[in-house]
Amino acid sequence: MENSSSNKNLYVHLFFWGDKMNKYMQMALNEAILALKQDEVPVGAVIVKNDIVIGKGHNKKEKNNSIIAHAEIMAIKEASKNLKNWRLDDCVLFVTLEPCPMCASAIQQSRINTIYYGCSRNDEKNLQIIKQIFSTNNHNKKVKNIINCDYDGCKNIIKNYFINKRKKS
Repeated sequence: MENSSSNKNLYVHLFFWGDKMNKYMQMALNEAILALKQDEVPVGAVIVKNDIVIGKGHNKKEKNNSIIAHAEIMAIKEASKNLKNWRLDDCVLFVTLEPCPMCASAIQQSRINTIYYGCSRNDEKNLQIIKQIFSTNNHNKKVKNIINCDYDGCKNIIKNYFINKRKKS
């Protein structure tokens, strides 16, 4: 999913963020590995502002017995705490999986500027809902760019997690 005004804008982002994108997506993937080790769905997220990591997180739904303990929410909470502000203006989110509607709403409300995600959910309904969330004309700043960077490893870690879960049941 791309919410940018043109493909040119996408190429500018990928060119500018090339090495940095790889660095931060790898950090998000490392967070997903932490979730996997805790037998959580392996999703990880990192939030960056001015080339500094200000928040990171991974799924903790089972550990915290909380339906809202998604990687993005955990990273937003940490970033907000570190900035002492819930407004995450000019921040970039790197996450291993396309956000769900709940996380998309939190991302929108926190005013994150750009999202890079490592793999898609392949769920057209999810895609429609998050597009609608990010295009809603409200008083918050809009998420300007939502970019599927198809990062190596993100799809495999999720796929293998669910294959192994099915084998165990």
